[in-house]
Amino acid sequence: MSTPFTRHPAEGADVPRLAGEHWIETLNDGSHVLIRPIRPEDRALESEFIERLSAESKRFRFLGEMRDVSPALLDQWVNVDYRTDMAFVALVHDNGVLREVGVSRYSASGDNQHCECAVTVADDWRHRGLGVLLMRHLIDVARRNGFHQMFSMDAACNEAMRDLASYLGFDRKRDPRDAAQVIHTLEL
Repeated sequence: MSTPFTRHPAEGADVPRLAGEHWIETLNDGSHVLIRPIRPEDRALESEFIERLSAESKRFRFLGEMRDVSPALLDQWVNVDYRTDMAFVALVHDNGVLREVGVSRYSASGDNQHCECAVTVADDWRHRGLGVLLMRHLIDVARRNGFHQMFSMDAACNEAMRDLASYLGFDRKRDPRDAAQVIHTLEL
């Protein structure tokens, strides 16, 4: 399936028209979220989202301790090209304020046939099916963009990621270079 392309205003490059797409999804508990591709103007939402994560969630997401996100890293996260780098955010209104409650992302490896993925859900939004929805959108776009395999490197003790990856059909194996990590792979 081919994706229509448009000119990226900042770079003059052709990118999929994903920037304007969005979906209202109903979660397992009946709550609703808006899922859409991340945009540069989401910088503050992304920063607040990371700040609100528990220490354990940060450790699982970044495979180590992450206290502060550098401005350069934050810029990299919100400035995606929608092809080799992609991210979807899940947004809700929380007491009249727009809040990010989840994000899934991939980044192409060196050969542009494989992409590394990650998903993070706010601690108070877990166990509602949000991670599954975010990953399904990400997997679909990775397939449309011609990737052959998606993978993630995760802490071996991260049971939530183990369960999510298994549910989505990812294979799991120990990282041969680090016994504390596993590699989940999905053939696209």
